[in-house]
Amino acid sequence: MTNRRDFLQSAGLAALAGAVPLTYVRLAFAKPEQDFNFAYISDSHIQHIKGTQFVRNWDRGLIRAVAETNLLDPKPDFVIYGGDLAQLGTKEELDHGAELLSKLKYKTYMAMGEHDYYLDLGEYWSKLFGKHWYSFDHKGVHFVVLNSILTFDDWTFKRWPTAKQRMAEMAGIDNPNGSPFMVGAKQREWLKNDLAKVAKSTPIVVVSHSPLQKIYKGWNFWTEDAEEMQALLKPFDSVNVLYGHVHQIQYNQIGSIAFNSAMATAWPWPYPATYAQVDSHLPVLTVPMNRADPFFERDATGWQFINLHSGRNDLHYNLYNNQSRVIAFNPKTGRPEDMKFQDASARIEPQTHY
Repeated sequence: MTNRRDFLQSAGLAALAGAVPLTYVRLAFAKPEQDFNFAYISDSHIQHIKGTQFVRNWDRGLIRAVAETNLLDPKPDFVIYGGDLAQLGTKEELDHGAELLSKLKYKTYMAMGEHDYYLDLGEYWSKLFGKHWYSFDHKGVHFVVLNSILTFDDWTFKRWPTAKQRMAEMAGIDNPNGSPFMVGAKQREWLKNDLAKVAKSTPIVVVSHSPLQKIYKGWNFWTEDAEEMQALLKPFDSVNVLYGHVHQIQYNQIGSIAFNSAMATAWPWPYPATYAQVDSHLPVLTVPMNRADPFFERDATGWQFINLHSGRNDLHYNLYNNQSRVIAFNPKTGRPEDMKFQDASARIEPQTHY
C-alpha cells in the first residue's frame, strides 16, 4: 500500500499530509499547456444547535477542506462547492457556512443541495450566492451548474403545513414522505438553449448535487428526469458529470457521459456503527445498510483525484484509514473499472454481522 507522500508524488501533486475531504480535478488535454485544475468541496451539512453552537464534526470537516485547498500546489484555477452547505437550510447555518467558505483564496462557484433549498425554497441562498443554475466557460471547457434537487409542485407547495416540516421531510435520506429529485422542465429548456451555443467538440462539465442517474430510489440517489438530461448531453463528444449528495464513491459511464461522485466533508453513507453510539445530530436512518468494509468507519472520506481526458475518467482515491484505489476507463470493455476490486473474486462482500 502506497503511503500518502508517495501517492501525491506519483499524482504529480504536492500538498499537506493527511486525509482531506475534497476532490481535486485535473482537466487533461492533448497539449499539456492547456491543462488546468480545480478543487471540488461538497456536503458539509453545517448544523446549528443553539446560539453560536454548531455541530463540531461538520464544522471541522469544512474548515479543514478550506485550509488545505488554500495550500494546494499546483494551485487550482477555482473551487466548486457541490451543495448541502447547510443541514436544515436556516439562516444561521448558511451564514456560518458562507463565513467558512469566505476563507478560500480562489473564486468559488456554488451549487445547491436539498438541505440548502427546502426551508425557504432557496430564497436566502440566492441572497448569499446568486443564481440557482448558470453556466460559464473556462479555458475552452463549458461548465454547467444545475439545481437538480427540485421536485413536483404538489409536493413542494401543497403537502406540508409548514416550511420547517417540508425541510425535515426532505432531509431524511430514506423517508417515504420524501419525493424524488428532478431538474425540471424549465431548467431543461434553459440547458437546451445554453448548449445550443456550444460546439459538440467542446468538453462539458456538469455540476449537479444529485446524480443525473437513477441509482437507488430508496435513498433518493435518484434524479427523476435523468433520461431527459442524458439525452441533452448525449450529442457532445466529452461530458463529465460531478455530483455530491451520495457521500460515497460511485462511478459510471453512459456513452460519452462520465459520472463520478465527490465525497463529503461531513460523514459517509451509510453511517459507521460508532456513529450510533453518541448523540451526533445525524438524521435518523430507518433502513440499516451494510457497509462494504465495516472495519473502516470512514471509508468514503479522503482524497479523490480525477483526471478527465476525452470523457474518460481516471479516479485515484487515497482514503482515510483505508486502501488506496484507482478507478480508470478500460478501453477493452468500454467502461470505468476498479483496478483492485472489479473482479468478482476480489470484491468485499457485505458483512452480515454489521
